[in-house]
Amino acid sequence: MEKTNRRDFFKWACAGIAATSFSYNVNSQTKEEGAAKKPGKHLFEIGMASYTFRKFKLDDCLAMTKRLGLKKIAFKDMHLPLTSTDAEIKAVVQKVKDAGLDLYGCGVVYMRNPDEVKKAFDYAKAAGMKVIIGVPEHNLLDLANQKVKEYDIKLSIHNHGPTDKVYPTPQSVYEKIKDLDRRIGLCIDIGHTQRSGVDPSEAAKKYADRLYDVHIKDVNASTKEGNTLEMGRGVIDIPKFMKTLIQIKFSGVAALEYEKDQDDPLAGAAESIGYSKGVLAML
Repeated sequence: MEKTNRRDFFKWACAGIAATSFSYNVNSQTKEEGAAKKPGKHLFEIGMASYTFRKFKLDDCLAMTKRLGLKKIAFKDMHLPLTSTDAEIKAVVQKVKDAGLDLYGCGVVYMRNPDEVKKAFDYAKAAGMKVIIGVPEHNLLDLANQKVKEYDIKLSIHNHGPTDKVYPTPQSVYEKIKDLDRRIGLCIDIGHTQRSGVDPSEAAKKYADRLYDVHIKDVNASTKEGNTLEMGRGVIDIPKFMKTLIQIKFSGVAALEYEKDQDDPLAGAAESIGYSKGVLAML
């Protein structure tokens, strides 16, 4: 499935449907011939990074996430400010639950001083979040390590591509955290990884033991000038990446972070989610 383009995807999808139908007809003839094996369910879920809906209020963000058929969401702070009181956090968490969604994490959260590290963990604890997708400065990693142990909340450090000075690639994250508590790991952003000239699938394989979150998207070039576009339209081999997540038994959330069309993102987000789910169904 290397270098798959959209035309190939739809051609293979149709072939897959035909093959599935043929397999069913053959295997249902007699029990002696054996029943078709059911494919194993992948361990991860497709979710939403609320930065996709950064121009929209909380209620709209939740409504659009539900409309896309997703269950998992991670909040950027415009949808739940880091300065919120415990009471305000509790009210928003209840609203998320009432919408039938799981607020599994937050991010990207920047940690540029000790107070921001402490605030991020207090915030996540109050909201019952399982993971912080964060960017702690290198000199704050020891403090972050202490907080991970204290709160038992995972910290997934997000790489931001070739123009970033702190964590440009998954490798730059891993080198800093490999000797820290195992609850500190990576959030591989496959768009920024591709823009750095690194194959996201190979990075996911290499750092599978510390991969706790993923931001999925597509980009139009494997250079620092690359921009986000609908998944399946760009240069990232999405089928290869999804297959890799299955192979490494990734059990976190692959959250769509769709940065294009910020004033009207729903159509592009829907296309991206549909493409991703279609690839998974075919795999």
